[in-house]
Amino acid sequence: MKRIGVLTSGGDAPGMNAAIRAVVRCGIERGLEVYGISRGYSGLIDGEIEQMNRRSVGDIMQRGGTILKTARSKRFMTEEGIRHAAAMLDTFGIEGLVAIGGDGTLHGAQELSELGVKVMGLPGTIDNDLAYTDYTIGFDTAVTTVLDAISKVRDTSSSHERNTIIEVMGRRCGDIALYAGLCGGAEEILVPEIPYDINALCRKIVMSANHGKLHSIIIKAEGVDIGSQELTQEIQERTGRETKLVVLSYLQRGGRPTMRDRLLATMCGAKAAELLAEDSESKAIGTVDGQIVAYDLADALKMEKEFNQDMYRLIEVLSK
Repeated sequence: MKRIGVLTSGGDAPGMNAAIRAVVRCGIERGLEVYGISRGYSGLIDGEIEQMNRRSVGDIMQRGGTILKTARSKRFMTEEGIRHAAAMLDTFGIEGLVAIGGDGTLHGAQELSELGVKVMGLPGTIDNDLAYTDYTIGFDTAVTTVLDAISKVRDTSSSHERNTIIEVMGRRCGDIALYAGLCGGAEEILVPEIPYDINALCRKIVMSANHGKLHSIIIKAEGVDIGSQELTQEIQERTGRETKLVVLSYLQRGGRPTMRDRLLATMCGAKAAELLAEDSESKAIGTVDGQIVAYDLADALKMEKEFNQDMYRLIEVLSK
């Protein structure tokens, strides 16, 4: 293999640039030509492809977002689009591809793999929702951002003696809410994996207030099956205490990546370049027990993520 491509797809995640940097520089070090593909699979279909060199990725590791831009492509979701993308790689003589993104990106990578393209999938998503890896690139930074928000919200919540619901990202996976809530000292965490009990939640808020607690912080993942505004109103009506809603939204995707995300991205990117230089079959690259791992791509995408029940139960103990 002499020529590889790299793209970022789906939602951006802090650390993507560090991964791109590692792919480019480690690829060149191994004698590969490396091409950057702009705007994900959409850009691949349109041929937005340009050769990169070591200077192309200078001074980007500390930057959030992705220098290659990112997008979600409806065209790539069709058989015609996938075949067009594979043909475009062939047109440019690109034999291997590094795809950085979440579940949708890696499933797209698998589709290309079935057409003969050798693809390395890197877990670039803040949601931490890929089962084959302990952590995804961007997750640690997103949680750190939420923790900073919790600290700021706690100050005003305490001053006004009110409840505050903080909505965080996580449509199907509640890991951001779980980790941030536990480390931020939240009174309650609502996640998609666990059915919520409005009576138990309101009872806890009232009892905490009766015991002198000045405020309550509730962390809610966006995928919980009740709207955040509806939940806010219901808690206020049931408890009789002022309740406010803070929606962090895209703030969680931005900002300088933490050391952990830069390191994970760099190590995964280096592994991807190594495997492609060795002409390896398609893999999903991630981390398990602190070690960089590479699973068969198709097998990795069949794995089911388990919610950490033990960590979730700690909330009940620690928030009393």
